[in-house]
Amino acid sequence: MNRGSPLGEFLRVRRAQLSPDDVGLPRYGERRRVPGLRREELAMLAGVSAGYYTRLEQGQSLNASSEVLDAIATAMRLTAPERDHLHVLSTAATHRRPAATPPDEDVSADLRTLLAAMSDVPALVLGRRNDVLAWNRAGHALLAGHLAFASPDAPDTRPNMSRLVFLDAHTRDLYRDWPAKARAVVGNLRVMTAHRPDDACLAALVGELAIHSPEFARLWAEHTVGPCQRDVYDVTHPVVGNLTITQQTFPVPPRMHHSLVTVTAEPGSPSAAALTMLRQARGFGRGQ
Repeated sequence: MNRGSPLGEFLRVRRAQLSPDDVGLPRYGERRRVPGLRREELAMLAGVSAGYYTRLEQGQSLNASSEVLDAIATAMRLTAPERDHLHVLSTAATHRRPAATPPDEDVSADLRTLLAAMSDVPALVLGRRNDVLAWNRAGHALLAGHLAFASPDAPDTRPNMSRLVFLDAHTRDLYRDWPAKARAVVGNLRVMTAHRPDDACLAALVGELAIHSPEFARLWAEHTVGPCQRDVYDVTHPVVGNLTITQQTFPVPPRMHHSLVTVTAEPGSPSAAALTMLRQARGFGRGQ
């Protein structure tokens, strides 16, 4: 592992984001020449030697135990997802493989039948890089009605939800708190790249977004981490106006790199009525 390794970079960035005040260390009035904690301060909080922690940041040590990683995570005040991310990065550092292009993805007939049956619930299936592999008519109408419904059917035309959030004006306008949505997308991409560091297409997607979106580049540099599980968003839809939606993401067995994303609104709420209006405005109903 070299100096630019994901594990070492994560440790350096997160250490720089901590101040002595965050962890209860005295400042003694001195002017600090580096942002955040010094390496020896972080090492002291974690109960490891400064030399060992430095080697870990610089990629000169690959055998950190789970106990050491947990101690560092506690010293850094990492959240549970960030702590898991640290362990994944450490494991990946010792099992590096050459970058490869995974095979094309598809959706089973059973899963397509399920999507169609969920006609009252906007839903879509995402692949290992957040490509839209399939969606039902409600999901398409709510999230990407400006795109062709058949666009997920071929690899060359498949929308990518991460790309849409950062590079598509329609999607950007959909989310009233776009920065919160953007941060969630980046946090999820961090989790994905840690689990699949050898995925050349995923790395290319990150590179594309960093080049074309300054906001993405800034968030990516902060090492935001957080898997998409359940989020509540306020959106402004061009057809039915403002509504509040709950987005939930479920892994799809046996291909756990596929996920089913559903969107719901509180029963009986104006937002639920808006989803019904959207189905009516787009001319489809149950079973479509």
